[in-house]
Amino acid sequence: MNLFLTILKWIGKILAGLIILLLISGLCFRLFGSKPVPPGKLVDVNGTQLHIRAEGKKNDLPTLVLEAGAGSNTDMMHWIAEGLKNNLRVIRYDREGKWFSESSKDSITPEFYANQLHQLLEKSGEKPPYILAGHSMGGPYNQIFRELYPNEVKGMVFLDSSHPEQWERLAQKELFSESQIVLVKTIAILADMGIVGAYNTIFKSEPENDGLPKKCHIRSHNLTAYTGKVFRRYIKENDINDKILFRAGQTKSLDSLPVLVFTATEQYKESQKEKYRSEGIDPDKQIEIWYKMQKELKELSTNGKQFIIDANHGSIITRKENAEIINKEILLMAASIK
Repeated sequence: MNLFLTILKWIGKILAGLIILLLISGLCFRLFGSKPVPPGKLVDVNGTQLHIRAEGKKNDLPTLVLEAGAGSNTDMMHWIAEGLKNNLRVIRYDREGKWFSESSKDSITPEFYANQLHQLLEKSGEKPPYILAGHSMGGPYNQIFRELYPNEVKGMVFLDSSHPEQWERLAQKELFSESQIVLVKTIAILADMGIVGAYNTIFKSEPENDGLPKKCHIRSHNLTAYTGKVFRRYIKENDINDKILFRAGQTKSLDSLPVLVFTATEQYKESQKEKYRSEGIDPDKQIEIWYKMQKELKELSTNGKQFIIDANHGSIITRKENAEIINKEILLMAASIK
C-alpha cells in the first residue's frame, strides 16, 4: 500500500512538473513570439478592421470577389487568385472574426455579412460589376449578397458550394458536433495561453499535402498558434450557420445570370464512410443527394453550367490543376459579360 501511494505521489509530481513546464513554455511564446503579419491590408469598416487582399489591375472585365468557406481563409483561394490576377481584378477577404479580420461587436444578422462586404469594397475603392465565387459556405453568403445588390453582381461561381437545404437532406446536421465544439474551445484556450505555439515550436509538424504552397500553411500555422480567436470563430460560424442557409434559400431563382457550378467527386473520407455505415446510413446515397443539390444550384439560373472535378471538398481549389480548370471557365464567363 505504501508503495502504491509513493508511486501515485511521484506521478502527481511529474504531472505537476509537466503542467508548470507547459505554462512557462506558453508564457515564453506569448512574450517572445512574433505576431503574425497579414499578407493584405486592414480596412476599417464601422470600427472593425477587416483583412482584404486586392490583386490585378482594374480593366473592362468584372472584378472577381472570392468568398471562403466556414473554416477557411484567403490563402485557401491562392491558386484561383494567382491564376486570374493577370487578367482580372481579384479580391480576397476574411469575414469579421476570421483569420486576420477583427471580430465585430455588432449584432449579427444573415444580411450583416453582405452589407459589411459591400462597405469593405466601397471603402477599398472597388467598384462593380462583380463576379462572386464562393467555396463551401461561401456560396450561401454570396447568394445573400446578390439578393441585396442584384445590379452589382453579373455572375456567380459555386465551388463545391453548400446548399440551403443540406442539413435537412444529409445525415450531417451541423458544421460541428458537440464533441468537436468542446475540442475547439479547449484548443482556443491553449492557443491564448501560448501552449499551442510553444508545442508547434518544439514539435515542428509537416504542412498538409493539399497542394497549397508551404508559405500558406506556415501563415495559417503561425496564426492559429498565436491566438484562439480563429478557433472561437469556428464556433460562431456554427451558431449562425442555420440562419445563413435559411436566408440564402429564399433565393429561388437567379433568372438568366451566368452561373458556374463546380462539384467535387469525393465528399467523404473512408473513416467518415465507415462511421455512416455503422449508423445505418448509406454514404453513396449521401453523395447522390449532394450531386442533386449541386445540380439544383446550377438550375437556379437558365444560364447555368455544371462541371464535375475529380477532387475532394478542399482540393477542388487547393490543387493548382483543379484551379486551372476553374479559372479557365471564370475567364470565359468574365469575357462574355458586357
